[in-house]
Amino acid sequence: MRVRVEQTTLPGIGVRHDVVTESGRRVGVVSHRTGRRDLVIYDEDDPDASTEDIPLTDDEAEALADILGASLMLGQLAGLRQQAAGLLTEQIAIPAGSTYVGRSLGDTKTRTRTSASIVAILRDREVIASPGPQFRFEAGDVVVVVGTRKGLDGVTAILADGDPDG
Repeated sequence: MRVRVEQTTLPGIGVRHDVVTESGRRVGVVSHRTGRRDLVIYDEDDPDASTEDIPLTDDEAEALADILGASLMLGQLAGLRQQAAGLLTEQIAIPAGSTYVGRSLGDTKTRTRTSASIVAILRDREVIASPGPQFRFEAGDVVVVVGTRKGLDGVTAILADGDPDG
């Protein structure tokens, strides 16, 4: 199903983007010329009337975008998992005691050692997709891994347990 996004110019105000959900609900974002953004929830019975208008600071708008972006990416990975028998996704947190805190992704050699791939890192409110071998881990990073059960367990042993020998 394609998602329908409607854009409406609001003279003197800015632009409104609305998404109509599969169930028929309407949610929008009003981007004011001043830079302010409002999240708008519309009335189910009257799509032109809002039931909620929530002003968002820049940080709040960014956090909401990050959350939605991360869930979209993880949802796409879950769909991929259904298409490929035996392929799983998992999120692995890197504890402060891990051998790899402050070290690069390339140092782990996880793909070579486990045949699993690190496809993203979740750090604070940021999603780092397709990190390169120079990417440096920090305590608390959440690593998104795709692979077989054996491969995911191997990456967990390497990263989460801080075991450089796998």
